Amino acid sequence: MSIKSNVLRPLSLTAWSITGLLATASSITMAQSAAIEEIVVTSDGSQVLLPDAYAGGQVARGGRVGMFGNLDMMDSPFSGTSYTQELMLDQQAVSVADVLQNDPVVRVAKGFGNFQELYMIRGLPVFSDDMTYNGVFGILPRQFVASEFLERVEVFRGASTFLNGAAPGGSSIGGSVNLVPKRAPDEALTRVTAGYEGGEHGYLAFDGARRFGADDSTGVRINIARRDGETAVDEQARELTVLSLGTDYRGERLRVSADVGFQDHHIDAPRPSVTPNAGIPATPDADANFAQPWTFTDERQWFGVVRGEYDLSDNTSVWLAAGMRDGEEGNVLANPNANPDGSTTAYRFDNTRADNVYSGEAGARTTFDTGTVNHRLSLTASTFSLESRNAYAFSSFAGFGGDLYDPQPVSPPTPDFFVGGDLDAPLITEESETSSIALADMLSLLDDRLMVTVGGRYQVIETRSFDYNSGARLSSYDEGRLTPVLGVVYHTNDQVSVYGNYIEGLVAGEVAPSSSGGNPVLNAGEVFEPYQSEQVELGVKYDGGNLGGSVSVFDTSRPTSFVENGIFAPQGEQQNRGLELSVFGAPTANIRVLGGATLLRAEMTRTQNGSLDGKDAVGAPDAQYNVNVEWDVNALPGLTLEMRHVYTSSQYANVANTIDVDSWHRTDLGARYQWQLAGNNVTLRARLQNIGDEADWVSVGGFPGSNYLVLGSPRTLLVSGTVDF
Repeated sequence: MSIKSNVLRPLSLTAWSITGLLATASSITMAQSAAIEEIVVTSDGSQVLLPDAYAGGQVARGGRVGMFGNLDMMDSPFSGTSYTQELMLDQQAVSVADVLQNDPVVRVAKGFGNFQELYMIRGLPVFSDDMTYNGVFGILPRQFVASEFLERVEVFRGASTFLNGAAPGGSSIGGSVNLVPKRAPDEALTRVTAGYEGGEHGYLAFDGARRFGADDSTGVRINIARRDGETAVDEQARELTVLSLGTDYRGERLRVSADVGFQDHHIDAPRPSVTPNAGIPATPDADANFAQPWTFTDERQWFGVVRGEYDLSDNTSVWLAAGMRDGEEGNVLANPNANPDGSTTAYRFDNTRADNVYSGEAGARTTFDTGTVNHRLSLTASTFSLESRNAYAFSSFAGFGGDLYDPQPVSPPTPDFFVGGDLDAPLITEESETSSIALADMLSLLDDRLMVTVGGRYQVIETRSFDYNSGARLSSYDEGRLTPVLGVVYHTNDQVSVYGNYIEGLVAGEVAPSSSGGNPVLNAGEVFEPYQSEQVELGVKYDGGNLGGSVSVFDTSRPTSFVENGIFAPQGEQQNRGLELSVFGAPTANIRVLGGATLLRAEMTRTQNGSLDGKDAVGAPDAQYNVNVEWDVNALPGLTLEMRHVYTSSQYANVANTIDVDSWHRTDLGARYQWQLAGNNVTLRARLQNIGDEADWVSVGGFPGSNYLVLGSPRTLLVSGTVDF
């Protein structure tokens, strides 16, 4: 069951015009071959062009730093990693989560009660709603983003409100993720890939691109992909359809990119998360599925983004970006609560959702000198608008019994116990608008060895909620806040830079509930100002040409809310402190390395009556590391072997720190072989993930205040073949 198509509004006239332009341009003949493609044009601070790939091709030399555009890693006063399309293709990545498995600071979880991919960065959640697409908020599919859309996946570590504006979903305090659409490479590309995953899951994809016009200034790229069949999880089946069309123009003064995408994603019997009742149940087999066969998750999304920049002079540029999304979702779920012996209870939960999102930004940047100081002055304004329609229906909360280790199907209960709205025609239940303006100056001193960034962003957050059944307004919120930034980079030499920053995060303030723990709240309905988090970070970056990396320490504090003496207020605090190490590059001609480690202490420092002061936050491991090594076998040219090992320490599963899940580890092995066949490049890839078939609870919670458990993926074989014609 999914939302009726008439819930969706048509794309805007501008988006349709761009689609027509791209469709016309894409009709050019595709007949030449191409090697692995990667954008190699570099433009410091550009809003469109991308930094070069680093040695080894798995990561880039830099990435988007919000309003500052793309910066080289050694010049940015922040920490981050940009993963390339080459890495995604070689690892046969299916989604953003597969790419972020390579990051030592990120762990992948699921959304609250659904199958949304969610990312824990520095021990704090980043919702998939809050990723940006080519720097624009809110226009990506909410639950899952297929890798076929992506040129790069850029991970920014730390708060980013000043750089990007407040995340519309209310996360991104620990970090953020920007996804870059694919671009036409300089060489013509006609690529077909066929593959197999897990149980009986097939894959077929087409990727084509051409550049044309004077100096190959205009590029067009088309991607079509289809996945279908049962996965490595027992009785779980997935259908995924991906379509994308992108174009770009690289002129002397004008640079423009435009992208339109469609994603249709459906999973039958998706394995749910598990909420522990009084203790942690032992894990079932890694491929076990305790989902009811009548459950499913379904989403269908249209989205697009246009971004352009124009050089008014050698010193001054302006840019403009706009994006949109029309999406619909439908779910039938039955996520269990589990006792330590594995016995469960669950009830049926249906929901539908339809979103209309419009988002954009405009800005200008100019450079000038005052004496021996060079200034890069940037001004930007952004806006975001969401209209969301929602409905839900629950079966009786008395539920039905089950067993994690011997799941049995039950007849689907009727979802008529607790109902909100019409599942086939949901009403508007949420409207959200954010707007901001930011000004910053990047100062270069001492012959560009010292760079100092100062600035501030004023953000206004407005939200309105409406009754599911009547559509009547229930509450509203309209508040603004200023968030500053200070960043410093000092280049000790060409290979080493030392950096530091102070930056804040911002999320919408909460509304006091009517009750808590069965007791009335005296200030029910009071609306609080936006919450601000504070971050201080110090680090060192190294660029040896073939091998790079960074080490940093950070301290992030974020407000939390609770009721004390009958009053609800943001009077608590959580403090996350940590040390991060990352390494990447090609130390020798035939070896590539990628990985790092994180040490973290996520501590509750102010709690209700001080009862939980000093306790660790739920779902925040003390240690995690990644090691990924690739080896080109000289004795057999064209053969590459690869190994990745991932480790995560134990995590508490309740605020009292009395129950926890064990540490876990996973090892993946891969191989690929490349050769020429009739003048065409051919690549065969094989990858065995979780070779030990380890069964682990790999994440706890992910949504604030929750402690649901997610079972890790079973041993999975991925095989694919690619031909570049």
